[in-house]
Amino acid sequence: MMHMTANDCGMMMGAMGWAMPVIGIALLTLLGLGIASLAKFLFTSR
Repeated sequence: MMHMTANDCGMMMGAMGWAMPVIGIALLTLLGLGIASLAKFLFTSR
């Protein structure tokens, strides 16, 4: 029982460690696209 939970926790941590940079890059990309579209909208509306 103890070994199972420890293994699950380790797998979870490994998945998180792998997912964190991917999520970070995705969020930064979305943020960049949002800012770019907003800037384009502001510049073209003027």
